Amino acid sequence: MQNYQLKYLIPLVCFSFLSWSTKALAHGASIEYRQTEALQIKAIYDGGEPMANAQVTVYAPDDPATPWLTGTTNDKGEFTFAPDQEKVGNWEVKVRQSGHGDITTIPVGESTQIQETEEQFSTANANYTPLQKAVMAVVGVWGFVGTALFFARKKAGN
Repeated sequence: MQNYQLKYLIPLVCFSFLSWSTKALAHGASIEYRQTEALQIKAIYDGGEPMANAQVTVYAPDDPATPWLTGTTNDKGEFTFAPDQEKVGNWEVKVRQSGHGDITTIPVGESTQIQETEEQFSTANANYTPLQKAVMAVVGVWGFVGTALFFARKKAGN
């Protein structure tokens, strides 16, 4: 009976460790902006690499459905534009590249400082600590092992 349990337990444990995944750093993005006479944004991935040549779409506060301006970032992930100062309100800037990106809202007409916007399209496990991930993995493995032992024990009783 013990040999039967080990026969399935060892591959199950090995598979659990082999299927362990880590967060891919290049999937997240953030946008910083600085307001002067013009607005300068800087788009970077979570790993710190700039989003070079990313598509930028700017939406004015009076018509958030129609792009007011489109363009691309430079090699440093920077894009500069001068919004119409008569259009006071929240301007939305969307930066996308290869399926990754972010959207940020920039208030125009108010005094603003450098701000950073977190990724709005984060993965479900992006905010878990390594300890939390380890505990969840152990609980998952224990669930598989417990289920296997439960069914193996039932068959042995027959």
